[in-house]
Amino acid sequence: MPPIKVRRALISVHDKTGLVDFATALVARQVELLSTGGTAKALRAAGLPVKDVSDETGFPEMLDGRIKTLHPRIHGALLGLRDDDRHATAMAEHGIVAIDLVVVNLYPFEATVRKADVSLEAAVEQIDIGGPSMIRSAAKNHRSVGVVTDPSQYPLVLEDLASNGGSLSEGVKSQLACAAFARTSAYDAAIHQFLSARAGEPLPMAFGSAWKTLGLRYGENPHQSAALYADARAPQGALARAGVRGGKELSFNNYLDADAAWGLVRAFDVPAAVIVKHTNPCGVATRDDLLEAYRLAVRADATSAFGGIVAFNRVVDEALAKEIREFRNPNDGETRMFYEIVVAPGYTPEGLTVLKGKSKDLRILEAQPRLKGGRTYRQVGGGWLVQDADDRGPEEIDF
Repeated sequence: MPPIKVRRALISVHDKTGLVDFATALVARQVELLSTGGTAKALRAAGLPVKDVSDETGFPEMLDGRIKTLHPRIHGALLGLRDDDRHATAMAEHGIVAIDLVVVNLYPFEATVRKADVSLEAAVEQIDIGGPSMIRSAAKNHRSVGVVTDPSQYPLVLEDLASNGGSLSEGVKSQLACAAFARTSAYDAAIHQFLSARAGEPLPMAFGSAWKTLGLRYGENPHQSAALYADARAPQGALARAGVRGGKELSFNNYLDADAAWGLVRAFDVPAAVIVKHTNPCGVATRDDLLEAYRLAVRADATSAFGGIVAFNRVVDEALAKEIREFRNPNDGETRMFYEIVVAPGYTPEGLTVLKGKSKDLRILEAQPRLKGGRTYRQVGGGWLVQDADDRGPEEIDF
């Protein structure tokens, strides 16, 4: 599709930082401005020509400003495909004129709910409806429409317009669309978390892009609520996507330990066994024979291994399952080893039957063996540290 020159821009912003300078630069490029409410007033006060959205739609603003931009002449102008003859015909038939740039930032919901003792009514009034709708429409059609969601993006847009003869480049439009969906995602998450807390839910149904899949008995300590959230974007091999094949309910600490064990054992290409206690490896061994690797992993520190998590990077068969169930502590030769969890990429039917046994205490997880890509998250006070996943094996690293 050939470059589309920006001829019409719809501007509706709560944060008016840099607004007049940005709009002035657009007008200098012969861009027609459409606007609403306070934004239109600010633009007129600066002497800029602006057309009210209500004049564009033929429908007045109403319900205390709740209804302004929710109209086919706005969303049709944003969503219409410029290279589709059917869309062009429909737009012409209904008097819909394309909008090439949307400049919207949202009502300050997050800032409002951070105030002490904010009322439900005050918070609800800061839930933006038209803004996110326009942002999403423009971002969906970002091959044709630029979408600006923060004043910090104004210089980028003006520089790109200057470099491309009044058009926005594909790269910048894509960048702006990604930022737009990130903004609406964070905005919706903030609303959800506020309403969840108001409803008395100890933990929200969703956390970012992750959905609550499992309520846990408690957190790291008995007085803490906890849940498991599975991210739909998580790559194959993530522990949160593991299937539970048997055993009693998993706890917060169980998942921490299992993740440490699984994260280590899947790093090996050769058959390996890993035993973890309180997130620390206490036995790691590799052998061609997985059964022998397990025996050696226990012998590394049998005392710590008792009550730990054992993980394998190969399918657990009947012989190995019997060894897990019957193995005696090598320190005394009498005490039968006990584990909280077994994690493996699979189990033979016979092996699974043996592991389940008569006791329902042993938790059995099945996770996919390879994890490539994705990100890891670590919480710090009030925020998160995010990095690309460490998915390289030793053979891929130049030490």
